[in-house]
Amino acid sequence: MEINKSEFTISSADISQCPKDNKHEYAFIGRSNVGKSSLINMLCNHKGLAKTSATPGKTLLINHFIINNEWYLVDLPGYGYAKRSKTVQQKLEHMISSYILQREQLVNLFVLIDIRHEPQKIDMEFITWLGQSGIPFSIIFTKADKIGNEQKARKAAKKYMETLKETWEELPPYFVTSSDKRIGREEVLDYIENINKEIEE
Repeated sequence: MEINKSEFTISSADISQCPKDNKHEYAFIGRSNVGKSSLINMLCNHKGLAKTSATPGKTLLINHFIINNEWYLVDLPGYGYAKRSKTVQQKLEHMISSYILQREQLVNLFVLIDIRHEPQKIDMEFITWLGQSGIPFSIIFTKADKIGNEQKARKAAKKYMETLKETWEELPPYFVTSSDKRIGREEVLDYIENINKEIEE
């Protein structure tokens, strides 16, 4: 798939404010500082599309971007950012969970994991919750270039998936990416394109 057009559509503080049309939505979520904005910009070939920030945890709204006038890419707030107040944290958690559980247009949720770290409790719990809730999701490992070559990154991703295997009967699809080196771009976009085709058939 080639992305020829990507535009910001709307920021919503509540699911009721999200676009009213029925276009398919692919949402991206991960812990703060996982490189979500950089990944979105790399996928869309659009440098300033999602705002990257030196301060983690800046995304506080549900951001919709229309892609090729056909489907939405949705940038969700990061989870587990410790420096937020309890009230803000709870509000965000409610916003994220209501979008994930209630948004009928959501076709697939991409969970972003920083490949440099061992499996973190917060990610594992989130992934388990998705499985229990029956949400279709895939895992995107980010920052592959930060741990050496691509082969090393793939090995780390495989090891991570093996940890998941201890509690999962069937593993979700996963991708290894690097925003700087543009690794994994085609795989992720082809995956989205194939899902779109399947739905339309």
